[in-house]
Amino acid sequence: MTSSSDLEQIETRTLSLVRDFSFLHADDAVANSCRPIADAVARQAVTSSEGGKRLRALLTLDAFRAFAPREVLERDMDAVLDLACAIEVFQTGALVHDDIIDDSDLRRGKPSAHRALSMDTHSDAIGNGLGIMLGDMLATASVDIADKAASRLGSGTAVVSAFLNMHREVEIGQVLDLAVELNSLDNPAELAAASLNVFRWKTASYTTIAPLEFGMLAAGDDAGTARDCALAIGLPLGLAFQLADDLLDVIGSSRNTGKPIGGDIREGKRTVLLADAIDAADEKERRELISMWESSSRNEEQVARAIELFESTGAIERSKERITELWSESRKAIESLNLPRQRKDMLVEACARFVPIVRG
Repeated sequence: MTSSSDLEQIETRTLSLVRDFSFLHADDAVANSCRPIADAVARQAVTSSEGGKRLRALLTLDAFRAFAPREVLERDMDAVLDLACAIEVFQTGALVHDDIIDDSDLRRGKPSAHRALSMDTHSDAIGNGLGIMLGDMLATASVDIADKAASRLGSGTAVVSAFLNMHREVEIGQVLDLAVELNSLDNPAELAAASLNVFRWKTASYTTIAPLEFGMLAAGDDAGTARDCALAIGLPLGLAFQLADDLLDVIGSSRNTGKPIGGDIREGKRTVLLADAIDAADEKERRELISMWESSSRNEEQVARAIELFESTGAIERSKERITELWSESRKAIESLNLPRQRKDMLVEACARFVPIVRG
């Protein structure tokens, strides 16, 4: 099956699963006056679930293909497709919550969920509250989908346990992501280390580690082996992916990302890119960057200046070097696997989607 046909199946199945979970059922006793809002939230659940690169689901399917015996592939692919979709539903819920925390207006080129719900209800407070509940609903839906998929797999108990552990790790990661915003800008090395630690918990946990782990568990590997292998490949890959995503925030385009360029700068986020720039800057530039980030807001001129400093201090190049080093680590882990050459190549190609900056 090609990536394009995988993508089409993932998209269709994900939206079907979200609709089934989100819309009221015929026997749900809900007051008529409240039904329009419940329907609006359900519609937003579907809208928020549309599109995206589906990298996590694709990696789950490709990992399953790389590790599973032929008879398991033929028997369990439909169940693994649903498991892959469960990760996408979980991610959508996490993004809905992220956009509320970050006060973001856009997601994938459309109004973020809480903004859309605020417009529907003519109330920011109610829109934000409904957004929180929508994120919770999608997180619950992801567990329901994963549980039903796991019940059709021989490794069902291990899959559910791994899926719940993924939830826990992302929740820890979100706490750490907020905590890192309190880090001092006077110690860039410590800021970089703390930010990379956030990447491990908030991003790598469900973006690369979990999809690899789910694919291996569904293929029949034992839980310990699947976890160790997923960490060896997925941890450096997940860090590289988030570094690349942060880099695209300053060197990409809104057309490709669906978000305004320089969004992290406007928000004053403490990133590895910022830490590297402060570390390499001269005293005047260092004071300028710190002053910018300690201000309550940054205008468009300051965003442009920050990007200029990221370039001139070598921070952008340092990020590219970090990404290349991490990708090399992930590839070495793949090469060490006891798999046929063709399956290793398949896994390399699947993982390379996460680091297009150094793809190959």
